Amino acid sequence: MPKNPDIKKVLVIGSGPIVIGQAAEFDYAGTQACRSLKEEGIEVVLLNSNPATIMTDKDIADRVYIEPLTVEVVEQLILKEKPDSVLPTLGGQAGLNLAMELEEAGFLRENNVRLIGTTSQTIKKAEDRLEFKQTMEKIGEPIAASRVVENVEDGIEFTKIIGYPVVLRPAYTLGGSGGGIAHNYEELVEILENGLRLSRVGQVLVERCIAGWKEIEYEVMRDSAGNCITVCNMENIDPVGVHTGDSIVVAPSQTLGDKEYQMLRTSALNIISELNITGGCNVQYALNPESFEYCVIEVNPRVSRSSALASKATGYPIAKVAAKIALGYTLDEIKNAITGKTYASFEPMLDYCVVKIPRLPFDKFISAKRTLTTQMKATGEVMSICDNFEGALMKAIRSLEQHVDCLMSYDFTHLDDEELIGQLAVVDDRRIWVIAEALRRGFSYDKIHEITKIDKWFIDKLCILTEMETALKTQPLTAELLREAKRIEFPDNVIARLTGKTEEEIKDMRYANGITAAYKMVDTCAAEFAAETPYYYSVFGSENEAIETNDRKKVLVLGSGPIRIGQGIEFDFCSVHCTWAFAKEGYETIIINNNPETVSTDFDIADKLYFEPLTPEDVESIVNLEKPDGAVVQFGGQTAIKLTEALMKMGVPILGTSAENVDAAEDRELFDEILEKCGIPRPSGHTVFTAEEAKKAANELGYPVLVRPSYVLGGQGMQIAINDEDVDEFIGIINRIAQEHPILVDKYLVGKEIEVDAVCDGEDILIPGIMEHIERAGIHSGDSISVYPAQSLDDHVKATIVDYTRKLAQSLHVIGLINIQFIVCGEDVYVIEVNPRSSRTVPYISKVTGIPIVPLATRVILGKKLKELGYPTGLAPEADYIAIKMPVFSFEKIRGADISLGPEMKSTGECLGIAKTFNEALYKAFIGAGIKLPKHKNMIMTLKDADKEEGIEIARRFEKIGYRIYATRGTAKVLQEAGVNAIRTNKIEQESPNLLDLILGHKIDLVIDTPSQGVEHSRDGFLIRRTAIETGVNVLTAMDTARALVTSLENTDIKKLTLIDIATVKNI
Repeated sequence: MPKNPDIKKVLVIGSGPIVIGQAAEFDYAGTQACRSLKEEGIEVVLLNSNPATIMTDKDIADRVYIEPLTVEVVEQLILKEKPDSVLPTLGGQAGLNLAMELEEAGFLRENNVRLIGTTSQTIKKAEDRLEFKQTMEKIGEPIAASRVVENVEDGIEFTKIIGYPVVLRPAYTLGGSGGGIAHNYEELVEILENGLRLSRVGQVLVERCIAGWKEIEYEVMRDSAGNCITVCNMENIDPVGVHTGDSIVVAPSQTLGDKEYQMLRTSALNIISELNITGGCNVQYALNPESFEYCVIEVNPRVSRSSALASKATGYPIAKVAAKIALGYTLDEIKNAITGKTYASFEPMLDYCVVKIPRLPFDKFISAKRTLTTQMKATGEVMSICDNFEGALMKAIRSLEQHVDCLMSYDFTHLDDEELIGQLAVVDDRRIWVIAEALRRGFSYDKIHEITKIDKWFIDKLCILTEMETALKTQPLTAELLREAKRIEFPDNVIARLTGKTEEEIKDMRYANGITAAYKMVDTCAAEFAAETPYYYSVFGSENEAIETNDRKKVLVLGSGPIRIGQGIEFDFCSVHCTWAFAKEGYETIIINNNPETVSTDFDIADKLYFEPLTPEDVESIVNLEKPDGAVVQFGGQTAIKLTEALMKMGVPILGTSAENVDAAEDRELFDEILEKCGIPRPSGHTVFTAEEAKKAANELGYPVLVRPSYVLGGQGMQIAINDEDVDEFIGIINRIAQEHPILVDKYLVGKEIEVDAVCDGEDILIPGIMEHIERAGIHSGDSISVYPAQSLDDHVKATIVDYTRKLAQSLHVIGLINIQFIVCGEDVYVIEVNPRSSRTVPYISKVTGIPIVPLATRVILGKKLKELGYPTGLAPEADYIAIKMPVFSFEKIRGADISLGPEMKSTGECLGIAKTFNEALYKAFIGAGIKLPKHKNMIMTLKDADKEEGIEIARRFEKIGYRIYATRGTAKVLQEAGVNAIRTNKIEQESPNLLDLILGHKIDLVIDTPSQGVEHSRDGFLIRRTAIETGVNVLTAMDTARALVTSLENTDIKKLTLIDIATVKNI
């Protein structure tokens, strides 16, 4: 059936800020779908609260609303824009839940708006635990023995029948939120209480635990005519019991016999036909490894994390096809964009192996539990492609950027055999390294399989890798041995370490014997048809398929690798815009990246895409083949910056700011000279190497001081120390992460933190806007609420900021982007940090000012001047509205992480509030971040002494809007003396009822807890904050955030919000 002529204007709902469990894969799918709708001549209206992504860019949709994802906003938007259809299947769980609420309230019907892409019946059948169970029983598909419960008592009753362990899954949640496996009564009650609270409909499914079975996923497509295909099937190395987002995943499945493969494929197609799904869908199975018994775990009637992986693994653009199906097309009418000849109804075939490894945030949360369960913890993922499983695994390991490059990277040699067996039973992110150690000690495959339930096929593959380590250690290095080591992708530096040679010697030996990387093409059809889109992966020992091109200048754009805290989707936004800008200037563009969730690795962004690890050796193989005319490193975050030196050694010119100037900004002494020459003040500080030197420096400067390693991104390892003990401990932590760089000790200044991004052409600068942080200095800029235009600066200070920015950009010879952070104390302006590259605020500031910073910077890098390009210089005029960027955290997903904010970044994403008034913008930003108050109008305050004075005014204002305030002894006394009616509560170690009982009673809206800085911070504060987060209470750890929240609550009505379309913003 061709396109439905009634669909002319579609509202696409995005997935909101990036949180654990709902990351950039929806941005990638949403972007692809919006572009797909626009090619059909449809007017696209986009609603998404996330300012950091390509999706909310005016190039992607006709109307762009960066507003909170709430029912009220969607209703007001539908009345304002009057779309005829809503497409919710690309917004992850957030989009589906919104669509369901609007449908159930009858709002869509009243306004003649139809849901496309899926019907509400389909969503219900797949998402509602009870309906799903009935649907599966109706078509005879097996599911685990289970019951839906709506209170704790029923859960306990049912568990008595089926026995422990049981799996608990709340209905309508994302990334396994609130779910888990209970092994005993205490765990059961704790997980049930939490799950019932998190579920949109207050339901939790209690089911028989089939942990230890194989977990298999099928990604399938179906159209309105009932044509079905499987795009790809995937197998988790970890058995059932670990969330698929935290598992190492292999595509296509490696250990299924043909009978099992066909049995599950038939089942998946039956299920999507019964659910009447149109578009993409993901079905997860548990398969008993001992028999042909299987059961259906769940069905996602939408684009999911696995669809992004399946898309990148096969080259089949799932989201693009799903958008066309939503318009009424059928699979046999849609061309496959990769081959240009076959149609979308042609099932992809793979002649290679793909491995995905999750990127877990335990390097940021040192105190957190590393164990993996049914609740997802990964912030991002890497993918690699090779013609053998061992090679793909080795490439994925070194793509992680977690200081790991092979199976020897985590050392378990200190454990004796007994302890090692214990460690094998622990399910955490280091498990394959533990298995490798067990194999080196000669443990049998049977024994390892019995403990880990990982298939023996995978254990055998790990054994092949450990045997190669032994061979390299003990045998002379012959050309044959080297050839085999490279076939299974051992990097040169690891071979050098094992053989006792240098990396150069290994490289020379490779070249002498013709052992070099060859590139293969991803073509969706196992080379049956020629592919038109160059999308490559490397192998050793095969012929090269990469086509040589020399018809125009070539530029290499280095991507930013996996998404992690501190380096998120923002850098992908910059990479994509930079690629488009180079293409416009007539360059051939080449992207190297390894993140399957992003837009930059989509098949049609660059002229050529190399899906490879971002290490010097992997990049050099591509450089040797492509011989680019230059490389751009300033848009790929720290990942790309780290490759600068290696690229220069390969003879690739670095476009834009030169490497020595990037170094000058990072090197304390060089940078101090530049500041002195320009006459710009900075907080006084010293460079040290040992704890003794650090303490001496700290005492000279006077506490508090800021201690941090040089050369980091996202404030990693940065701490505020208030005495000598702190310094000792912090230096210990910093030195645990391999440290060849010095450590910086600075005087810690209290003031307003201000941030600017600027484009510099070597002579002039353009600053799109000045951003002011609500939290005072000392909280990482990525974690603070940021306001544009800055509210509290007078013209004199603004002029100083522009002047300092110009001087710094000229002294550092910046060509392209620069990001500077200042502290303002009264009229004095100090510089705290300068980064001559793109920063995480670039997407946000370019959207709210309408100035395309990245394309401008790209043209400047190519030698154009701002004046020629028709842009003014200095500070651009301010907008007539206010935009507030609010950080979004994923603390409840990571057990045991301390949530108090400091100089180390902890947020995973951000959202935006835009309005004509400061209060409304702030209110929208809080709602967008999921802080919806008031509910019960009860709050708890427990403040450190330094904050008690300030707390009085904030408490008064909360009391005025009807809050009842509970406080611990010291805080309560201060508040009562000031006339605030505070109710005194016992501290945690005192008898009940105490603070914890209050929080666990589910009647508290908000906890304001300001921890004292330093190491001996009480376990109390930590416990309060963790408990509150895990019971869904909002926690604020800074006075400025608390003041902002009360301001936003004082005078805003959710029913009367103004909506601003940023696709029309023009400031210049």
